[in-house]
Amino acid sequence: MTIRDDHVLAGDLAAEAGERLLALREKEGFGDPSALRARGDAESHRFLTEALARLRPSDSVLSEEATQQERLASRRLSAERVWIVDPLDGTREFAEEGRADWAVHVALWERGALTAGAVALPAQGRTLSTAEPPVLPGPLPAPAAGTVAGAVAGAVAGTETGARAVIRPGGGRVRIAVSRTRPPEFVQKLAYLVGADLVPIGSAGAKISAVLTGEVEAYVHAGGQYEWDSAAPVAVALASGAHASRIDGSALTYNQDDPSLPDILVSLPGLAPTLLAGIRDLHR
Repeated sequence: MTIRDDHVLAGDLAAEAGERLLALREKEGFGDPSALRARGDAESHRFLTEALARLRPSDSVLSEEATQQERLASRRLSAERVWIVDPLDGTREFAEEGRADWAVHVALWERGALTAGAVALPAQGRTLSTAEPPVLPGPLPAPAAGTVAGAVAGAVAGTETGARAVIRPGGGRVRIAVSRTRPPEFVQKLAYLVGADLVPIGSAGAKISAVLTGEVEAYVHAGGQYEWDSAAPVAVALASGAHASRIDGSALTYNQDDPSLPDILVSLPGLAPTLLAGIRDLHR
């Protein structure tokens, strides 16, 4: 692999790690899911960290699969450039035959901001990258007056609104991606409030990618995540012009002493004010 610019390198590394995971899946089969998950995590971590050590030797790395001792020994907090990687996002789905909602994340944090990133979706045959950010679907129509969704949007705009749910581009109810195994209760209430449907999807990377490819219009999560769960997909989302924030609307920050980043909202930009207003109402 040659040294290329950071955007292309992120995509190349994520894609190659994904190909290696597909090969491992094919070789090992699904008879022992625990062993398959463990090997996938370990082998992808080893490939990514060794490649970054070779191609970007001056940079630091934060990986989900690093040991606690490796994290403590890392100089990342004083580094200007830190690669934040999740070698296998969605290990549960990776070890389930037929599932394609798992991913590989590679992101670059540089002097306080995400500057490059890629999400490989190997079983879907695609990689989303800041090298060529996805084009978002068209704008959402404004909520009509007379409905709860319109009232929520109007609370943000300061106007009278309200009579049908928020409509997605092309028509139909807005779709919100949620965890397959632990969807937050408040998101179910939020979906009712704005007239949306919930779509269970596996990994965080697959959920955010679904926003960018038009399969859903938003992803809302609260209840526990870490920087590596969202850094790469958020980098691609921001490069695409999507909204990405904490659920209170504050900025997502990376390369912190504590890598916990427990909640997130990623959505089409026109939908974000309605969702943020609804979340505020539900948390009062």
